[in-house]
Amino acid sequence: MITPASVSFPAGGSPERPKFAPTTGFQAELRRRVEEFFVRTGRNPRDNASMYVKTAVIMTVFVLSYVALVFFVSAWWQAVAAALLLGGAAGLIGFNVQHDGSHLAYSDRPWMNKLMAMSMDLIGASSYFWHWKHVASHHIYVNITDHDADVDLGVFARVTPHQKHYFFHRLQHFYLWALYGFMTIRWHLYGDFRDLITRDVGGQQVPRPRGKELAIFIGGKALFFTIAFVVPMMMHTWWHVLLFYALVAGVIGVVLSVVFQLAHCVEEAEFPLPDAATNRMEDNWMVHQINTTVNFARRSTLLCWLLGGLNFQVEHHLFPRICHVHYPELSKIVESTCREFGIRYNEHKTLWAGLVSHYRWLRRLSQPTVN
Repeated sequence: MITPASVSFPAGGSPERPKFAPTTGFQAELRRRVEEFFVRTGRNPRDNASMYVKTAVIMTVFVLSYVALVFFVSAWWQAVAAALLLGGAAGLIGFNVQHDGSHLAYSDRPWMNKLMAMSMDLIGASSYFWHWKHVASHHIYVNITDHDADVDLGVFARVTPHQKHYFFHRLQHFYLWALYGFMTIRWHLYGDFRDLITRDVGGQQVPRPRGKELAIFIGGKALFFTIAFVVPMMMHTWWHVLLFYALVAGVIGVVLSVVFQLAHCVEEAEFPLPDAATNRMEDNWMVHQINTTVNFARRSTLLCWLLGGLNFQVEHHLFPRICHVHYPELSKIVESTCREFGIRYNEHKTLWAGLVSHYRWLRRLSQPTVN
């Protein structure tokens, strides 16, 4: 399990990280019940055959849609269809393959987790900086302003009540949906290189990649730029390549952004701050994860398959090193345990309900008086 004690940031130039309240009987009991589930069912937390099959299917769709788009399409509508499929397949890689690999939830073998995590480099973003931004920052300090890098959208949007309001935020519940499409392009062309130079990820100074990690960063970028621009420009005019790159990247950006936002930037999620005097959070780490995270569409088998279980974000945040194929069953254990201990279990019954809640939250924070 990833906890504040399991990740350390370099101290120089970084604000002190908040501390969480001591553990309680709830945490011990929930862990016991989850461990008992795997003993009773004989299932493996990682290295599941269904996950390997799923990876093969997703990668096959990714390769075939890319080959079709670059080498075989002959009409504009065929190109659009192939681009949409390619963007969707890249999103599935992000949700399913790299996400489990980055969290060490894919396999018990470190090299396999690393290989799957590197699929992030295949779709254009650095797996190294993703680890620091998402695993080491967001997953520990969820929704804590100035400590959770995933809720820091810069000046473009205000998604926590403790962030500064700018006049143009009054329209953020309209324009932000389109800006989500530029997130991936920013990763590809600017964000990762900026992080490499500044070492600043979410206000924290992180180690600059060296040795093997630097080779992966450079090699990953070289591979991505080759398949995204060099090879296509050998077959098509440059403006066609840039146009369809923007379409594919836009699909990836919207899909990835919206799904992750539905878990935390909604009306039901909390945005607590540490005590100003002690720098300590009111709740312990597990309760904090539950209070700041919201599930959606738990009964949709299709969404669970497509999104890598990220409609079960509560379970993912509590047990990030367990493969997502187990989240539907674990959610029953988590919900019942929360009920017994008087802890609110947050969920939206449908995907639409989550989208509406995200829209309402953006609209609420578009007003400068909301804090």
